[in-house]
Amino acid sequence: MLEKITVFKTAYAMARHAGARQAVLAENIANADTPGYRAKDLAPFSTGVSSKDAATNMIATRATHLGGSNTAAPLAIAEVRNRATDPNKNSISLQEEMLNAVEAKRQHDRALAIYKSGMRILRSSLGGR
Repeated sequence: MLEKITVFKTAYAMARHAGARQAVLAENIANADTPGYRAKDLAPFSTGVSSKDAATNMIATRATHLGGSNTAAPLAIAEVRNRATDPNKNSISLQEEMLNAVEAKRQHDRALAIYKSGMRILRSSLGGR
């Protein structure tokens, strides 16, 4: 039932993106001493709906609706950060990776807050606590 409500879909997609980004950043940190390793990151989160292209980005609610798809698209590494490399040709900056990890955690916390707020609204509309 909750997967049909857009705010919950958005919160799920946002939390999924934050988790995937956290995994990519953890891989970067784990390879901080690997010679020749290049830093990776995901593209920023977007809901896929913009005001000017709203007609082309419709969301399917069932498999036969609008010829669309109702499955989550796989997240792929979208950008590789190019920085000045250190002597072992590694582009990892631990300080920058930690800041990015904090940003991913904040995005995940924001997704959870959206989900909790939506649940609170649903419960209050049904007369529950």
